Amino acid sequence: MTQAHEFDPQLLSEVAALPALPGVYRYFDAEGGVLYVGKARDLKKRVTSYFQKKHGGTRIGHMVTKIVRMETTVVRSEAEALLLENNLIKTLNPKYNILFRDDKSYPYLKLTAARAVEEGGAPSAAAYPRIAYYRGAVEKKHHYFGPYPSAWAVKDTILLLQKVFRLRTCEDTVFSNRTRPCLLYQIKRCSAPCVGHVSPEQYALDTANAERFLQGQTQEILTDLEQKMLAHADKLEFEQAAELRNQMSALSTVLHQQSMEIGGDKDVDILAVKVQGGKACVNLAMVRGGRHLGDRPYFPTHVENATDVAALDAELDAPADQAKEKSLEALILEAFIAQHYIDVPVPPTLVCSEPVDKDLIDALAEQTGSRVTAIHQPREQRRIWLEMAQKNAGLQLARLLAEQGSQQARTRALAEALELPLDNLDALRIECFDISHTAGESTQASCVVFKEHKMQNSEYRRYNIEGITPGDDYAAMRQVLTRRYTKLAEAARNPETKGEAKLPDLVLVDGGKGQVSMARSVFAELGLDLGLIAGVEKGEGRKVGLEELVFADGRDKVYLGRDSAALMLIAQIRDEAHRFAITGMRAKRAKVRVGGSKLEDIAGIGPKRRASLLQRFGGIRGIASASVEDIAMVDGISKDLAEGIYRALH
Repeated sequence: MTQAHEFDPQLLSEVAALPALPGVYRYFDAEGGVLYVGKARDLKKRVTSYFQKKHGGTRIGHMVTKIVRMETTVVRSEAEALLLENNLIKTLNPKYNILFRDDKSYPYLKLTAARAVEEGGAPSAAAYPRIAYYRGAVEKKHHYFGPYPSAWAVKDTILLLQKVFRLRTCEDTVFSNRTRPCLLYQIKRCSAPCVGHVSPEQYALDTANAERFLQGQTQEILTDLEQKMLAHADKLEFEQAAELRNQMSALSTVLHQQSMEIGGDKDVDILAVKVQGGKACVNLAMVRGGRHLGDRPYFPTHVENATDVAALDAELDAPADQAKEKSLEALILEAFIAQHYIDVPVPPTLVCSEPVDKDLIDALAEQTGSRVTAIHQPREQRRIWLEMAQKNAGLQLARLLAEQGSQQARTRALAEALELPLDNLDALRIECFDISHTAGESTQASCVVFKEHKMQNSEYRRYNIEGITPGDDYAAMRQVLTRRYTKLAEAARNPETKGEAKLPDLVLVDGGKGQVSMARSVFAELGLDLGLIAGVEKGEGRKVGLEELVFADGRDKVYLGRDSAALMLIAQIRDEAHRFAITGMRAKRAKVRVGGSKLEDIAGIGPKRRASLLQRFGGIRGIASASVEDIAMVDGISKDLAEGIYRALH
C-alpha cells in the first residue's frame, strides 16, 4: 500500500490539481504548525512525489505522515521562488528546513554627506563629512560601506581612516561648539576642521581618497599622492610636499600591516562549512575593498530533520543526467547562501568550501541585478582565505560543542540536586526574578527564562513596579509574581487550556527567606505547587560560591558546593536576571531624568543658567552630547557644576 492511500481525499485532490508551474509550497500538521517550506520548478511534479513515492522509515516518511494541509503560491520565475521560499523559512520556522537565525543586524561604516554652506563665518559641520560606526536603516543622502562582520571591524577601519586621512569622528553639536582643537588633532588623528585648520577643499580631497580606499583603489591613491607631492616639490612648496609624503607613508604602513594584495580581489565573501557531532557551522569571512575584515560564525538548526527532505528536493531539481546525492555540507551551505543574501548585498565573488548549485547562483544574480560567481577549489590568495575560514569554522564548532556539553552537564547536575525530572532535560524550564531600583526610584522587576540548556532571550520580560512603598523589594516581588502567574494558573486549572500553560519546572527568586515567603504566599493564593519555588540566599559574608538554596515547601536548605556544576548554572541564571533588571532600570531612570525632567532639577541650575545652556547647545540633546569641557565654557558654569550636569544627563 502506498502512502497516498493514507491521506484525506481533499488533500490529494488539491495535489492532483496543482499546475506545472514554478512556485512555493508549505506543509502543515494537525496543530497548524509548519512542517516544511519548499520551492519547485514544477509544483505538480514536486509535490506529487511526496505523496506517491514510498519513503519508508526516513525522515521524509515521518514528515509526510504528519501532513494534513497544504498551501502553494505560484510565481513567475525560480528567482522569485527562491526569494519567497527563504523569506517564509525565516518567518515560519518550519521543523524540516535547515534554518539560519541571525537576530543581529550588520554594522556599517557611515560617511555623512557634505552640504554646501555660505562662505565666511565659523566652520560649519555641514561642509565636513564625518565617519562613524552605524547600525540600522540607511539614508540615501549618506554613504555607507559594508556590511562588516563585527563592530570591531568597523572601528578598526575608522582608526585606519583617522591615521591616514584624518577625518573627523565628532558629533555635529561637538563640532559646532569647539574653540580649540581636541586631543585627536594633537595625536594626528584629525585635521581639526572645527577650528579651520584645514580648508574645505583639502578636506573634500581627503574625504574622496578615504572613499577610494574603502572601495579598494589604494594603488590609484598612492599614484595621485606621489604626483601631487612631486608637483609641490617642483614649485619649492616643501611643507605641502612633506604633508603628502607623510600621508603616503601612513597609507603604505597600513597596507603593509593588512598584508593586502594591491589590485587583487576587492569584494569577496568566503564561505566554509563544518559538520560534527550532529551540529554544523558556516563561517563567513568578508573581504571588502581588498581588506580582509574578519569572519562571523553561523549555526543552523533543524539540520538532522532537514537532511533527507532537502536531499529529495535537490534530486528532483537536478536534470536526470546530473542527478546525484549532495553532501550534507553542500546542502547546509546552499541553505545559508539562499537565506543570508535575502537581507545582505551579494558581493560579485563567493569562495565556497563546497560546490554550489549553479541555478542558486543564477537566481541570486537575477535577484540582485548583478553578476555573481561562486568558486570552489580556489587558488593562490583565495585558497589562503578559504583555508583560514575552514579552520575558524572548525574552531567555532568545537567551541559550541564544548559549551553545549558543559551546559547540558550543568542542567543535569541541577536537576539531580533538586530531584527534578531527568527524562527530558531539553524541556526543563527555569524562570528567575530579580528586583532593581536606585533608592526606590524607577523600580523594575525582571524575569529571565532558561530552557533547552540556554537562556531564551526572546522570552525575557520586564515589569514596571508601581503603587508600592519605594524600596520595598518584598512588595515588588509579590506584584511581579502575581502578574506573571495569575493567567498561567487559570489556564492550568482549565482542562481546555491546561496544555497551553507554560508553567516552569523551577522558579528562582534572588533572595533568602523573606523573598521565598513572599513567593510562597503568592503561589498559595494562586493554587500553584509550592515545590516550584527556590530562593538564592547569599552565603556567609555574602561571598560568591557560598550561596544556599531556600525552598518554599519546607525542605531543608541546600548548599551545592563552590565547584558544583549546579551552582554554576544557578549563578548564571541569577546573574542574567540581575543584569536584565539593572539595564531596564537604568534605561527607565535615564528616560525620566533626561526626557521627562527639567534642567532646574539639577542642583545649581536656575532659569538664567538653563537659558544659557539651551541657547548654546540648542536643546537638552545637545547638552547631553557635549563634553564636560564644552559645558564648562558656558558663562556662569564652573568646572564642578559642568561635571554635575554631565553626570546627571548620563
